[in-house]
Amino acid sequence: MSKPKIIIVDDEKSMRDFLSILFSKDGYEVSAFANAAEAIKQFETSGADLVITDLKMPGSISGLDLLKRLKEIEPAVTVIMLTAYASVDTAIEAMKAGAYDYFTKPFNVEEIRIQVKRALERMAMEKENFVLKKGFKAKHGFAGMVGESPQMGEVYQAVMSVASTKASVLISGESGTGKELVARAVHDEGARKDKPFVCINCGAIPETLLESELFGYVKGAFTGASANKQGLVELAEGGTLFLDEITEMPLNLQVKLLRFIQERNIRRIGGTSDIQVDIRIIAATNRDIEAEVKAGRFREDLYYRLNVIRIDVPPLRERASDIPALVRYFLEKYCREHSKNISSVSGRAMELLMDYGFPGNVRELENAIERGVTLEAGAVLDAESLPPSIRRAASATAPRGEGNAALSGFAATLSEEMKPDIAPGGIDLDKVVADFEKTIIEKALDAAKGGKKKAAELLGISFRSMRYKLAKYGKDDE
Repeated sequence: MSKPKIIIVDDEKSMRDFLSILFSKDGYEVSAFANAAEAIKQFETSGADLVITDLKMPGSISGLDLLKRLKEIEPAVTVIMLTAYASVDTAIEAMKAGAYDYFTKPFNVEEIRIQVKRALERMAMEKENFVLKKGFKAKHGFAGMVGESPQMGEVYQAVMSVASTKASVLISGESGTGKELVARAVHDEGARKDKPFVCINCGAIPETLLESELFGYVKGAFTGASANKQGLVELAEGGTLFLDEITEMPLNLQVKLLRFIQERNIRRIGGTSDIQVDIRIIAATNRDIEAEVKAGRFREDLYYRLNVIRIDVPPLRERASDIPALVRYFLEKYCREHSKNISSVSGRAMELLMDYGFPGNVRELENAIERGVTLEAGAVLDAESLPPSIRRAASATAPRGEGNAALSGFAATLSEEMKPDIAPGGIDLDKVVADFEKTIIEKALDAAKGGKKKAAELLGISFRSMRYKLAKYGKDDE
């Protein structure tokens, strides 16, 4: 690992030399400067983990000014202040500006060594936690997004990459894929996370009202405008404005939105003065926006302004491996909401869910699980509690003929041992069924000479269900 970097800033050469020798002996990489301007140049070029600076120095940049400038460049930098002119006011001002600690000359050498060591250890721990947190999010998801498929991993990586920038983001994906969750994640992971996240669905508001909702109006602008009203653009000041279904925005409003993006100011309906606004724009669409541009329904210049960073959210059918995790997530969520005690999902119910195409994507899956939780009377969510559309789709697409006939052939060869007697003390039905299923899957694989697709055909199930079952029994890597 590289040595922690320390910058020393003091106009007294003897102090610079003393601190340089002290901390070099402690194993740190030390750079020393006589004035703040040189220290800033070094910090901008090479950075530093910790800066020790005198409070009062000759020149136009004081130690306090240096502290503020360093915090502008890198808010996480640790700064320790030194001064020969101690006062409560200067100490308070320095701490308010972000100083880590404050020492009065002459200081106790051991105390400053301990504080520097503690500060650097704290920074190292925070960096490690940040890296671990970032890595976890990049793999497992965040902000309510669930899934570990490669497709969702790409979405998480894109969110993490773009969140810290100021660039506009365009999110595309089918209805129900979770575009608003992605937008919220970009907001929550960025510098604007403590500011408003304002959402407007451009297709849900009548065209006559959309402009006033976005930009507001002044008193008397039209009949019924009895007072000034801020628009959503103003309400998002400092934060993020999420324009959902942006392709539904009428062309005349697209022109006004483009003007705002270019000039960063708006004018309320009926107003005469411009209002400066600082917001980030994230837009989303479930349409082919390039086709909308080509057809003349969406302005090309606005498209390029919005499409600085593109995030494509995959439909659920393209990341079916995430269905079990999503089912568990929604099962827990709606059990809490409806005060139900459903511990799991039956194997047949999971098969149906895995086989279904989900044209409504994650939103449809969520609705299906909420319905199931509401209707289910037992401790296991069974197939009968799922929506009829999911059950009908499974029966309509189940393979017929040769597959089922072949299945009958080798199923008939199962030994009598697979037909357990019911002992006086009873049996564990779930375990018996699971063991039987595992055995018959193994026999299907044998009959198909290891071919998973052929084995799925023999069992009369989809390949997606076969993959789920193989993973369930730890055979997906065989």
